[in-house]
Amino acid sequence: MRNLCLFVGFILLVACEHNHKPTLHEQAVNFIVISDMGHRGESEQQHIANHMAHQVETSQIDFIAVAGDPIHDYGVKSIDDKEWELKFEHVYNAKSLQKIPFYVVSGNHEYMGSVQAMLDYSNKSERWNAPDRYFSLERYVGNNNDKALWVFIDTTPLIDKLFESKTYSDAGQQNRERQLYWLDSTLYVSTCTWKFVIGHHPIYAFTDKDESERTDMQERVGQILEKNNVDFYISGHLHNFQYIKPEGKSVNYIVNSSASLSRKVQSLKETVFCSSDPGYSVFSVSNGNVTFSFVNHKGHVVYRKRIEKK
Repeated sequence: MRNLCLFVGFILLVACEHNHKPTLHEQAVNFIVISDMGHRGESEQQHIANHMAHQVETSQIDFIAVAGDPIHDYGVKSIDDKEWELKFEHVYNAKSLQKIPFYVVSGNHEYMGSVQAMLDYSNKSERWNAPDRYFSLERYVGNNNDKALWVFIDTTPLIDKLFESKTYSDAGQQNRERQLYWLDSTLYVSTCTWKFVIGHHPIYAFTDKDESERTDMQERVGQILEKNNVDFYISGHLHNFQYIKPEGKSVNYIVNSSASLSRKVQSLKETVFCSSDPGYSVFSVSNGNVTFSFVNHKGHVVYRKRIEKK
């Protein structure tokens, strides 16, 4: 069972060798998810950036969602930090990536630097969008005036050991209750057909990281997502692909792999798919269904899933 996901990943990779492109619906909102980048183009990061650029150039991609840790290993100190050029601007420098918006939330590594600088860079860069530590956006999907909601959350302060640690700059100064109330109320009042929540830390996943990270997220965030009929929770942090569907839960839990340096992964009882490949994810959102694809560093679709709206 432990090696099942690696075997399944191999079979699916072989099956997809001649169909490299993710499935995109007509009249849909299509977006890419990346996370855990920022290695100066090393460890497959530049290859992945090149495949992303080709995807944007040859198909309709509306935006790129960054699920935390865009600048490894210690975030940035200011909007003029040289890390911006070395780890973002010089890597994602293709013409097709210059005008597409990047919507960004911080991960734990940004809290080792200045999260405020991450936000302020929005005023310097036309494509970098981090309007606050947590925020939301809506888009029309399909042709029936249906909408989809994307809610970006700041997960580092929501985990006790990170909130209490002096290593993570001002995480302990954040008002967790205010963010959770905002999350709950934003989801509750929304009439959107599809609801996505994006944050850095997973709620359910395989990892050798401290179990308290997941239990804190389950207690604080998971319950809010389930009661508000969220369709997808998308995270990063673990540097591998995982699609988790716990028994009795309605949310589809997605772990996006690293856009740079990946880690090994194993299957759990609730694992639908996993792969240790680095890469990115592509989502296509229409009226009645969402299709998501995991794309590895070679540009191959290693997994694809279509979710129908019930």
